[in-house]
Amino acid sequence: MKSNAFGRSGKQVSRLGFGAMGLGGAFGPYTDNELVRSVLHSLENGVNLIDTARNYGESERIIGLALREWRGEAPFIASKVQSKGPGNLGWGMPIPVETAYPKGWLRESTEISLGQLGVESIDLMQLHQYWPQWDQTGYWMEELQQLKREGKIKAIGISLPDQRHDIALSIIQSGQIDAVQTVFNIFDPLALDCLIPICQEHQVAVIARCILDEGGLTGFLREDTVFEPDDFRASYFDYMPRQVYIDRVNRLREEYVPAYANSLAELAIRFVLHHPGVTTAISSMHIPQYADENIAAAGRDPLPGEVFEQIRRHHRWVRNFYETKYWW
Repeated sequence: MKSNAFGRSGKQVSRLGFGAMGLGGAFGPYTDNELVRSVLHSLENGVNLIDTARNYGESERIIGLALREWRGEAPFIASKVQSKGPGNLGWGMPIPVETAYPKGWLRESTEISLGQLGVESIDLMQLHQYWPQWDQTGYWMEELQQLKREGKIKAIGISLPDQRHDIALSIIQSGQIDAVQTVFNIFDPLALDCLIPICQEHQVAVIARCILDEGGLTGFLREDTVFEPDDFRASYFDYMPRQVYIDRVNRLREEYVPAYANSLAELAIRFVLHHPGVTTAISSMHIPQYADENIAAAGRDPLPGEVFEQIRRHHRWVRNFYETKYWW
């Protein structure tokens, strides 16, 4: 497993990280034993960064169980403060910071995370929601800085609500944060245009998420695919007729598989990892088979430069599928 220095910290993290939303049931129910095994399996195979959140159901608790069994070097743990905004408010459009993170809540949420994970310090604590107008009200940053001074967290980051990368530029340039988590995949490579180069300039780590577009870039989706009501993807692909999405995926397959990758998932992972400004890319690996496939893909050589540029220019498809979840 290849690694990168995590921002200014210099700590080495695996270029492929364990995205732990699936541990909370977002993609279907699994037993504690199955999920713990999936975490340990990834750690055993070179993944050393785990990204979770208070908002991911039982995810932190499951990771805590796995860490108690793990006998290797401690992995890099990233979590996110849970927003107190009611319902889906704050994900699709801004809400006041006092609603999302009232005074004292950042500490309370962090203390809960520490207890669930069973650790004394969290390597990276991120705001699960962030809007730039909050920068005018500085108490939340001071609370995070105080947690950092106390050693309860080691670094501060933000997770962007959706694909609007420009909202993070001012806080990146301010020097107050250590990491940004953002949507980045074949269909939405816009983070490359501005966000990632500016993060490189300021030594801010970039965590790429949705690298497989909630699984769509694996080619699994069919017209008749049915999701359970509590599956995160239940409305995600219904932003438009599904055949439109399927046609886009098939075009990728026809042009690049197997000529440049063994599978669509491999192509998607190697695309995201191509740019050196991406510190780590997280993928849901709650099933060991997924972990094996993703780890193998991350270990392959980079895509040829001309192929990468071809995909970046001709397969970008900018749309916000989160609208079906948060705005409709």
